[in-house]
Amino acid sequence: MAATKMRQQAAFKIKPSLYPVFNMVNNRHISLILLSALLYSQAGAASDAIEPLKARYQKLGALPFDVDRGRQLWNRKVLHNRSGKMRSCSNCHGTTFTKPGRHIRTRKVIKPLSVAIEPNRFNSMKKVEKWFKRNCKWTFSRPCSPQEKGDILTFIQFETWRK
Repeated sequence: MAATKMRQQAAFKIKPSLYPVFNMVNNRHISLILLSALLYSQAGAASDAIEPLKARYQKLGALPFDVDRGRQLWNRKVLHNRSGKMRSCSNCHGTTFTKPGRHIRTRKVIKPLSVAIEPNRFNSMKKVEKWFKRNCKWTFSRPCSPQEKGDILTFIQFETWRK
């Protein structure tokens, strides 16, 4: 019995020459786990405003939200009445949500939509509504419906969590 116990203990011992490698691997894994947990917790907290907004839109009569409808709306080109130019959400925000965009008229930088990059992006329902009001008017020359807002939020969630 004593011999078996000694063999089991020996199996779990690390050779002294491997201590630096073992510590490096463990530290790297621990760092990755902690970084992932931090990003996940920030992204989850930052997107807390999205679900209540989607619930509000459904109470206003929206159907279940759809990623594909959101993607189509995001990329839809609309002829602007006054400028005569085509506009879409992706003109300013881009198609990669982890990178900053740029407003096509003012040239101002727009922070990335990804909550992993910009943790406070969707933390305020009031701000999200404000930007929907401005951006829908700018892009589509009209307010977005609750259905459209929910589809766009669902599309953004899908794109930012998928990558």
